[in-house]
Amino acid sequence: MIRTAVIPAAGLGTRFLPATKAIPKEMIPIIDKPTVQYIVEEAVQAGIEHIVFITGRNKYAIANHFDYQPELERHLSEKGLREELAAVRSMVDGVHFSFVRQNEPRGLGHAVLCARKVVDRDEAFAVMLGDDIIVSAEPALGQMIDQYKTVRAPIVALQEVPLSEVSRYGVVDGELLSPGLYKLKEMVEKPPASEAPSNLAIMGRYILDPRVFDLIEQTGTGAGGELQLTDALRKYNEIYGFCYKGKRYDAGNKLEFLKAVVEFALARDEFREPFGAYLKSLDI
Repeated sequence: MIRTAVIPAAGLGTRFLPATKAIPKEMIPIIDKPTVQYIVEEAVQAGIEHIVFITGRNKYAIANHFDYQPELERHLSEKGLREELAAVRSMVDGVHFSFVRQNEPRGLGHAVLCARKVVDRDEAFAVMLGDDIIVSAEPALGQMIDQYKTVRAPIVALQEVPLSEVSRYGVVDGELLSPGLYKLKEMVEKPPASEAPSNLAIMGRYILDPRVFDLIEQTGTGAGGELQLTDALRKYNEIYGFCYKGKRYDAGNKLEFLKAVVEFALARDEFREPFGAYLKSLDI
């Protein structure tokens, strides 16, 4: 079983300044729900029981959000606000949260390394990036867990992207074994389009095993002068990639964030008709 998920959330969120000067990027809401809550809900739907947040200074709001608030729950109960009470409780029921401080942002590899002391040393675990919200009939992480049960080796989420965008991602080359499943031969972090081995990009979901911690320690700094997780993953003798089914929104990109807000609103019954009518009325 994959019971633990690590969510790196220590970044400075510079692309969303000045809002992120005081508010963690992960807490910026899409309508009425912080972006990071969508990630947590996907994890829980996939069977995750323990979520480890890697945080930095001024990220206390994340811990507060996923903590019990007896006063708020009592107020909602007394007012008969049952739906609101259920929404608040559903965030924390049945899930254990841990919070680990990353003292300085030194890359995704370093963020994962920070989880070493709280991840079971005998079990594989998931890594989920808080910027990547994936909407799918079956949780994207759940799809990857199903693949892991077959290959029993580390596996990363993949998505085809335009060649013009490969320099934003880790990019792979691999042998197609079955629909969506690749045995990886090569991984390159943020290559220029002319040097990319394919247009298959690594997205924000991973299933790794505890060996990754040693591999990260053995890996020097890479792109951007940081410890890149992709560089460490290249040291695995066997690693796979899986093209999940679903639609991804990059909540760390302003335009993608705005698209998510609009499309999530149109997916809700309470907003679909009035908000859709408003959008049609705009003189653009």
